[in-house]
Amino acid sequence: MEFRVLELFSGIGGMHYAFKYAQLSGEVVAAMDVNTVANAVYAHNYGATVVKTRNIQSLTVKEIKKMDANILLMSPPCQPHTRQGLQRDVEDKRSCALSHLCSLIPQCETLEYVLMENVKGFEVSQARQQFIEALEKAGYHWREFILTPTQFNVPNTRYRYYCIARKSKGFDFDGEKIWEHLPGKKADSNQQPTCKISTILESDVPDDTLVPDDVLTKRVLVMDIIHPSQSRSMCFTKGYTHYTEGTGSAFTPLSEAQSHSIFEAVKEIDMDPNSKDWEVAQQRRLQLLRKVKLRYFTPREVARLMSFPEEFEFPADTTSRQKYRLLGNSINVCVVGELLKLLTT
Repeated sequence: MEFRVLELFSGIGGMHYAFKYAQLSGEVVAAMDVNTVANAVYAHNYGATVVKTRNIQSLTVKEIKKMDANILLMSPPCQPHTRQGLQRDVEDKRSCALSHLCSLIPQCETLEYVLMENVKGFEVSQARQQFIEALEKAGYHWREFILTPTQFNVPNTRYRYYCIARKSKGFDFDGEKIWEHLPGKKADSNQQPTCKISTILESDVPDDTLVPDDVLTKRVLVMDIIHPSQSRSMCFTKGYTHYTEGTGSAFTPLSEAQSHSIFEAVKEIDMDPNSKDWEVAQQRRLQLLRKVKLRYFTPREVARLMSFPEEFEFPADTTSRQKYRLLGNSINVCVVGELLKLLTT
């Protein structure tokens, strides 16, 4: 079968790369997003003819029919459902585009397949109920998942909600639950990958990736620090490098034993009641922390942890801040690729 993909909320093209990862026959006929910076990255990698700067709410059934699209891939805004947000669900204006699509899906006769990704928490939302009702009205068979890249030997934790749906035939696995692994795979989502962080590292990383002294001094104790031999990293968000806690891991080239020794020495300084010269003590503390050589993962390294291929690149005028924001809003290519294989077989 030749697939004609409509990619919505397309960002930097993660779904497009997942379609290529799955080695499916066909093409992306259109990609749409309102973010002009993301669209510039998409166009840089795939050409400007496919990607359109477009409000999804303006999309019509007639247009989808004209495209002859038979597979819909999308990653709608997750902000209405994130734990850090207000969780206003369908009352959040950013849910309007998905609500619009839910009204279109039952009318789109050419669409045969749907894959949707969102943040963990979407599964208990009103928006999810609205989406499932639209799928059922259109005659789709559907299945839901909560998956993380660590289940696919990717050393990064990124739990996300996924739904796959198709009209042609049902699925040969249970639909009365949300799956936490792919059918036929081990159910242990906490199993650590064998792939080490050392395998995704760039060489000759510039000094501007080093964690600044003020962050070392004030926030180092809340940072998630990763060593080369480890097989894990935290979920990277759009706030990476801008905020310290909960936005992603930092890296040290030292071993766990070496860095532990340094942090123990720092702790001794912090707990020394006999320190008379506070400024001297703080300078000693900072000198010790600098020895950890703590740095942020580069955008290329984050892209690797999100399973983007090496040929993916940002335009030369994209700032580091923009790169991190765009990656933090994207999807894991490997996980979506594996789900596409499951959806289309």
